[in-house]
Amino acid sequence: MPAVTQSIALAEPRRAARKGPSRGLDTVFRLCSYGAALIVLLVLAGILGSIVYGGWPAFREFGFGFLTSSAWNIGTEQYGALVAVLGTVASAFLALLIGVPVSLGIAIFLTQLCPGWARKPVAMTIELLAAVPSIIYGMWGLFIFAPLFARFVQIPLSNVVEGMPILGTVLYARVPSGVGVFTAGVILAIMIVPFIASIARDMLDQIPTVLRESAYGIGCTTWEVVRHVLVPQAAVSIIGAIMLGLGRALGETMAVTFVVGNANRLSASIFDPSSTIASRIANEFNEADGLQLNALMALGCILFVITFIVLIIARLLTRRVRAA
Repeated sequence: MPAVTQSIALAEPRRAARKGPSRGLDTVFRLCSYGAALIVLLVLAGILGSIVYGGWPAFREFGFGFLTSSAWNIGTEQYGALVAVLGTVASAFLALLIGVPVSLGIAIFLTQLCPGWARKPVAMTIELLAAVPSIIYGMWGLFIFAPLFARFVQIPLSNVVEGMPILGTVLYARVPSGVGVFTAGVILAIMIVPFIASIARDMLDQIPTVLRESAYGIGCTTWEVVRHVLVPQAAVSIIGAIMLGLGRALGETMAVTFVVGNANRLSASIFDPSSTIASRIANEFNEADGLQLNALMALGCILFVITFIVLIIARLLTRRVRAA
């Protein structure tokens, strides 16, 4: 016992010596972490403040009518955000409608059905799609996809649905050029597939093997394992991946600018040209001045608000899923 007591007494000064520098480093680390978080908040506040300041003259001039007006006339200085907002929401919704099932199918195939020798090449190919610049997607959509889509889909489909009560309104193309809201949605779907599929695949891979083996052991089919075991376990992460893809679709600029048609037109047909907030800003910001510039800044504010609403919805969905 005396030897043990002596050893403890000798170790105490060493601990005290180590405790001083460690405490100082921990304080520095904590301050650096707080500083990094504060910088992000300051940058975000600066961006929001600048676009609100720039767009305020347009909000003051047009009031709430800026959101409900479809006018965009540079000569008379009449501006409205309705066409751009509807085009943004419609193209992003179509992108999710097309991209989410494809992404989940890819993730399920890679984790459940893909042979071992093909899993890595297929996964690498999907991830490489995320590295393709958006302008390449836009050029491919404009010069390759749009002409083929007009020739083999728009023209035959318009001839079939012309005059029908509902389908004739939604699927009829007055000018079957291949560009339009639906084409923008398809290009956006291709762009968001790598993000959603990669995250969903990683989350499905992290589910404990014992869960799926137990389900197979009691006689479940692959569909039942996916439906009742894998998807519920990874639901929160899948929702997060979908919202990440939606954010990419809402803010995409160059690819959409190439294929959306850039027309200030309200139309019930998804094949007709339109515009989005990002595409309108990209087309006009360089030469804008005066009230037009303020209107474009106001559009940026609206896009920020839309993205913020999407984030709130994502939080509510994930909270509900966790509670369930």
